[in-house]
Amino acid sequence: MTKDRVAFQAIGYLFIGVVAILCLIPFLLLISASITENESIFKDGYRLIPSKFSLEAYQVIFKAPMDMLRAYSVTIQLTLLGTITGLFVTSMTAYVLQRYDFKYRNHFAFFFYFTTLFSGGLIPAYILVVRYLQLKDHFLSLLLPGLLSAWLIFLMRNFIKTIPDAIIESAKMDGAGDFKIFIRLIVPLATPGLATIGLFIALNYWNDWFHAMLYIEDRKLFPLQYFLYNMLNKAKFAETVVSEASIVLPEVPTESLKMAMAVVATGPIVFLYPFVQKYFVKGLTIGAIKG
Repeated sequence: MTKDRVAFQAIGYLFIGVVAILCLIPFLLLISASITENESIFKDGYRLIPSKFSLEAYQVIFKAPMDMLRAYSVTIQLTLLGTITGLFVTSMTAYVLQRYDFKYRNHFAFFFYFTTLFSGGLIPAYILVVRYLQLKDHFLSLLLPGLLSAWLIFLMRNFIKTIPDAIIESAKMDGAGDFKIFIRLIVPLATPGLATIGLFIALNYWNDWFHAMLYIEDRKLFPLQYFLYNMLNKAKFAETVVSEASIVLPEVPTESLKMAMAVVATGPIVFLYPFVQKYFVKGLTIGAIKG
């Protein structure tokens, strides 16, 4: 290895290391603030090392542990079921849209593309789910809206296009049907693409609180994000009432509570990324390059 190449690699590793540390600092500040006393945050600001250590925010969050565990359970079920179903539906749709022998593939592709430009809006979607599908306070009202995304369909279609047609033709000559070709050939060969869109679908379900706000009133069906969102709103409301009405109530650590909620909400899903990282970059770049 030449000296120039060694110097180039050293500079590259140094640059990447600095960027990685800069990316890590906000998350460390988040964790530090979540275990800092609330008054200390107002007084000293956010610090990497807590000026006054306190677990009061986590005690507030886990004051009702069963409610928190139930919210976690709903979110985990929603993420797992939604990701698996979404992967199957999205990849099947993408596979059909890239088949040249499907006569109406351009019509359907335009239909999906059209929804990226114009949509029915919030009110028609609400009327459809609540009035016609009768899914108010139902788990499916959280599951169905995130199953299909036009952008993910086109991303997956572009990835499947990179699979040579000769593989599909040879399987047909051996007597394989379309569904068997999809399950036995396309799915294994499209693993990077599936991992990429799977990560997007999983993150979408994990972070979703909007659909719960629209369709769910039963607390037993609250997903984690909406559960934390409600808790934070109640804490802010209590703080406002105390300050305006001069009522003596135990102080709510609103600032450290927000940080602790972010840690609780993001913690588990962060561990998903390392398992799909090597597929994620490959799937995203191939899907972006192929037109």
